[in-house]
Amino acid sequence: MKRIVWLCSCVLLLFSSCATLNVTHPGLGRVKKYDFAHKDVPASFNGFTIAFISDLHYKSKFTEKRLRGLVKTINKLHPDLLLMGGDYQEGCQFVNELCACLSEIKTPYGTLGVMGNNDYERCYDDIVNGMRTHGIRILEHELDTVRKENSRIIIAGVRNPFDLQANGVSPSTNLSPDDFVILLTHTPDYAEQVPIPNSDLVLAGHTHGGQVTLFGLYAPVIPSAYGQRFRSGLRHTTAGIPVIITNGIGTSRKSVRLFAPSEVVLIRLIALQ
Repeated sequence: MKRIVWLCSCVLLLFSSCATLNVTHPGLGRVKKYDFAHKDVPASFNGFTIAFISDLHYKSKFTEKRLRGLVKTINKLHPDLLLMGGDYQEGCQFVNELCACLSEIKTPYGTLGVMGNNDYERCYDDIVNGMRTHGIRILEHELDTVRKENSRIIIAGVRNPFDLQANGVSPSTNLSPDDFVILLTHTPDYAEQVPIPNSDLVLAGHTHGGQVTLFGLYAPVIPSAYGQRFRSGLRHTTAGIPVIITNGIGTSRKSVRLFAPSEVVLIRLIALQ
């Protein structure tokens, strides 16, 4: 009996220590940083930083206090650009408050986003109008060009990636292979299900990193047709295109996270010359 009690205590201690291992920001699990080197990154964009967030699901476990903490955290990181991957709300009554608060994130090159499945199901017009009012652009199978000195990078935003009949041609299709192109989509599955020519990096959310995982190694439930393959982190499509999948910020269904900490992704571009 004593051995069983001792074992249970060790397991509880392990869960406790692992659950707080990456908690370095109030109300936020972690900032996950990537250095991304590519031959198409222009020299003038060497060191350019992009903050990426997704799946706020405001308000869920992601409360008003945590929203304020998120804004403060991102502003302290001083990114050049903020990109957002959708699923912004858990109720239309929260949209104006969310958009106003997100507008307090200040970056030299602004904020761009795409919509998630929750956003197509409800509050679509509220979100688009709210974001526009506060200077945030939503890309619906559209491109945005970020210019620095005499060079550029391109952000290609995917409209409803679950409707492949309508959106099965990637917005990156007609771009130049020489451009550095970031494809922004709510779900990573899109990058595998649809040809995405000329895309150099894909940013996606939707999976929540599994939201509840076994020691961060396996998620019993994950909203992807590819199981654990695109759960979280840096992965690659069959065609070899890199995909960064964020755990996201908020929660859905159950207001709990276990070994899938909420996160801000910070990407530093490196030019290979």
